[in-house]
Amino acid sequence: MSRLIVVSNRVSAPRDPAAGSAGGLAMALSAALRKYEGLWFGWSGETVESFTGELKMEDRAGVTVATVDLEPQDVDEYYNGYANKTLWPLFHHRVDLSAYERSFGEGYERTNRRFAEVLQPLIRPDDVIWVHDYHMIPLARDLRRLGVKNRIGFFLHTPWPARQLLVTLPHHRRLVESMFHFDLLGFHTQEWLELFQRYVEVEARGSVLPDGRIHAFGRSVQGGVFPIGIDVEGFLAARNSALGVKTYDRMAASAAFRSMIVGVDRLDYSKGLEQRLLGYEQFLHDNPEARGKVFLLQVTPISRDEVDVYQDIRVRLETLAGRINGAFADMDWQPIRYLNRTYRRDQLAGIYRAARVGLVTPLRDGMNLVAKEYVAAQDPEDPGVLILSRFAGAAEQMGEALLVNPFSREELSEAINKALTMPLKERIRKWKALMQVVRDTDVAIWRDDFVHALTEAPRKGL
Repeated sequence: MSRLIVVSNRVSAPRDPAAGSAGGLAMALSAALRKYEGLWFGWSGETVESFTGELKMEDRAGVTVATVDLEPQDVDEYYNGYANKTLWPLFHHRVDLSAYERSFGEGYERTNRRFAEVLQPLIRPDDVIWVHDYHMIPLARDLRRLGVKNRIGFFLHTPWPARQLLVTLPHHRRLVESMFHFDLLGFHTQEWLELFQRYVEVEARGSVLPDGRIHAFGRSVQGGVFPIGIDVEGFLAARNSALGVKTYDRMAASAAFRSMIVGVDRLDYSKGLEQRLLGYEQFLHDNPEARGKVFLLQVTPISRDEVDVYQDIRVRLETLAGRINGAFADMDWQPIRYLNRTYRRDQLAGIYRAARVGLVTPLRDGMNLVAKEYVAAQDPEDPGVLILSRFAGAAEQMGEALLVNPFSREELSEAINKALTMPLKERIRKWKALMQVVRDTDVAIWRDDFVHALTEAPRKGL
């Protein structure tokens, strides 16, 4: 293999590989691109008055980055529209929030064609192309139309929706058919691969072959399960860094001998934040003896603030947190510390380590790497307890966590109480099992497994 070309909506290759804020996924893909002498292609995040297709090339810590500006209509229809208002809620089972507007779909198709036209001249005959996430589902089809015959793989970082929900999407069949121009489709979990297969069998009258290939629309594509993980050694180094240790010391002192529960989630309706606060409120109601002895630190960076539904949820969360604090707080104790800000990876590691309980309770989620980061941050001799939604992708692997139904405030309340009162011996046993999962699914293993599977996938007769 001569080169690996990574394609994603936004290019996240770090300029400084030692940066504590750099995410594990960006670091892993950057390492792969240095190994295979590849490049990372995507939207620059910038806009121009009229689309020109002009490429911007730069070197970021040994990784060649190629970006292109979009015009405002592309951003409105492709990114804010179809990606964030149509596919994101649909893929997270929130059909009630999905906006099915024809202009969004047209912008999505147009922008993917533009990406393909800009990328195609950069592709060499033996390059391998790895496309990431729901923003660029039609990209392989558009590249094939331009004559690209290279191996092209796709990895979905979100859940795949149930068939009964996907069919609410106008032109759902066209979207799925475009995926059969890839050579490999990767999903986080077996459940989501099976949901995709079920759609193909029922809606496209396709079939799943014994070797794992999925056949429909006159083509076959290899399907696979590739559970993503974190950069374990990188995260441990962040935890043990000067800032990681300082943050831990600061949080431990701030707790003032109280037990801290931590939640770290981007502001999004899929994260179950309202349900989490209600479950915590139920815990305070059910366990009056715990008042003053525990607090919830909820770190929730603002995201997609230009989308109305995200503005609404921000207001509701602030109101709910205020109501709970007003009802239960005392002169020297506040039950919820609610923060709308972003922290570096090393700071988060220190926060996680100081928390007696990690609360990861999305209503539906991709893998959710916060769950794995929380486990990796713990003190092996006195670890905290992970409470994990059974609807997160990580639940398929992390059965030793306290798995909960996030829609049930009573179940959340009981899980919080069990986590806070769990004996040390049981906490250590659970942590060891979970930490082994974290190591076995390191992001570098995920990366190498996918690239290997893509290079070995059967080629199409294109």
